[in-house]
Amino acid sequence: MQFRTQIPISRSNQPIDYNSKVVSLGSCFAVNIGEKFQYYKFQTTTNPFGIIFNPVSIEKIVRRIVEKRFFIEDDIFFFNDRWHCFEVHSELSHPNKEVFLSSLNELIDSMYQQLIDSTHIIITYGTSWVYREKEQYEVVANCHKLPQKQFDKDLLSIEAIEKAIHNTIDLIQKISSNCNMIFTVSPVRHIKDGFVENQLSKAHLITALHSSIPQLPTSNYFPSYEIMMDDLRDYRFYAPDMLHPNQTAIDYIWKLFAEAYITSESFSTMSVVENIQRSLHHRPFNENGEEHQKFLSQLQDKIKNVETKFPHIRFHT
Repeated sequence: MQFRTQIPISRSNQPIDYNSKVVSLGSCFAVNIGEKFQYYKFQTTTNPFGIIFNPVSIEKIVRRIVEKRFFIEDDIFFFNDRWHCFEVHSELSHPNKEVFLSSLNELIDSMYQQLIDSTHIIITYGTSWVYREKEQYEVVANCHKLPQKQFDKDLLSIEAIEKAIHNTIDLIQKISSNCNMIFTVSPVRHIKDGFVENQLSKAHLITALHSSIPQLPTSNYFPSYEIMMDDLRDYRFYAPDMLHPNQTAIDYIWKLFAEAYITSESFSTMSVVENIQRSLHHRPFNENGEEHQKFLSQLQDKIKNVETKFPHIRFHT
């Protein structure tokens, strides 16, 4: 008897290995995936402009990068003792205007090269609900806790999301024609929008992606949302807020992702890297004891072997 509904996932024709360069953009689930790549020491960049939830804002920041449209003073504003930008997350905000602009534009420069070099870009959409700043009526990536009366809330149509998806891919392919795109919908439920409204939002994202991806040969869809809803449909897989997947769920979704999108040849290296990571966090009973010194010597040999084979890998010892 089957007590679960496991979702079949096809293996990628262009899988990721330790020579791949991966960029992960989008919602907080993009961070979860990015952290896994970082833990296993793949070459990866995650959300350099912070968490961005909606497809239009992701398209806007990708356009800035690809077209090298640097930020100017008109693109930022001062509020609550810090300078902010509607196109990026609050974590980048800064009390000094010049430092803020400089750091944003340095990110554009670095991300331009990283998109050129990228072999795989993972984009995680979180919601179809957007906020438009009333004065310019532009979709914002972050409201930065400004008064709600300054914004209109809007649900992106399926057509608008499709346009954002196609534009994002077209922009990236201008500078990285061989890059593989992996799209997914975040399994995090945005209940602040309402229960029915969250389902509507996710439905718009899923519909737009499934109507767009078949037309794009270098793009794939990974069903992280479906895995959470249909395979892991139990509250024991949720964090205490009952909205975010807990670590067990994240680990499980990552396992399915790795099986579909990472080369089987990379698994042995991943296993060695994981062993090293765990060993680096090992706390001995006797730091000066003979057994621990032997353990440290063997650990350094493992680290040297991995770093020699893959020069981009560095462990913090």
